[in-house]
Amino acid sequence: MLKSLHIGRYVSDPKDLRVLAEFLRAIGFDAVDGEDGRSVVLSAPLALLSLNSLAKEYPAEVRERLKDVNRLLVIEVTNPDLVFEIAQKRKFKLLADTNNLKTPTTPKTTKTNDRSFSLELPGEIVLTIHGRAEEVAAGRGRPALHGQLNAAGKRFAIVVSRFNSFITERLLQGALDGLRRAGAENEDIALVRVPGSFEIPSAARTLAETKKYDAIICLGCLLRGDTPHYDVIVNEVTRGIGQSAQETGVPHAFGVLTCETLEQAIDRAGLKMGNKGLEAALAAVEMANLKRVVSRQLSVVSKTDNRSKVSVGRKGKATPVSKKRKPRS
Repeated sequence: MLKSLHIGRYVSDPKDLRVLAEFLRAIGFDAVDGEDGRSVVLSAPLALLSLNSLAKEYPAEVRERLKDVNRLLVIEVTNPDLVFEIAQKRKFKLLADTNNLKTPTTPKTTKTNDRSFSLELPGEIVLTIHGRAEEVAAGRGRPALHGQLNAAGKRFAIVVSRFNSFITERLLQGALDGLRRAGAENEDIALVRVPGSFEIPSAARTLAETKKYDAIICLGCLLRGDTPHYDVIVNEVTRGIGQSAQETGVPHAFGVLTCETLEQAIDRAGLKMGNKGLEAALAAVEMANLKRVVSRQLSVVSKTDNRSKVSVGRKGKATPVSKKRKPRS
């Protein structure tokens, strides 16, 4: 029966079409067909048909524009705040925003995780965005913990294999570039070279046990050959790096390529598939920051628990055990 819902909107200027397409792709739409300058078809994970009444609390300008349904688009997103930032960078006109909307039922001082706002896009399109930030835990209203991509003030160690250096040196440059872009200083980056990927876990663990580094970045390249040697090494390297991270408590970023061919490795060292060294460096930065965030959370919880115990003791009139006094002579 019903297969899909296709809603078309029309603009008169091809330039407006291009700007609209770029914005919608930026917030998560996928292009179904290639653009030919006259039309573009975009898809979303889920399509909904929205029927709405024009609430009196909306500004008159918004109510007037919403009457023209041929100009209206309504999109539900997982992170409306991020879409709002993207729209601001493109300098789209803001028509309404629930963050600034005060009504008898929703006072301005009330803080919720839901947000809705309307934009005027090129071609006189009115776009309404609504949704709840995806970081909010279901049913709890608590933001998810995450690590920022800020390497300033943190120390990192990079363990890189000399074997297959044609690839590993590219991974190393990607990792160094990622750390520097995130704010790391050269003196806060230690470089350790080992003969091959098999030696990476041992070196990484030695560095982690010094407690001098916030994260360890492991870089290497393994290519499948004609013997089972590849499978043995891959398993041991993966297990060793994971075990080192778990037992030392220091984040380890896995930047060891495990490829069937040299061409696959080249693609992952800076060509079609990006640079996995850079990705490993950014993962190390994020995990180093996340560890600090979690540590602070645990510290706060610990202090709260201790205060609760003291409070319970006071309510129960618990008295400390006094030391026995020595009899006077």
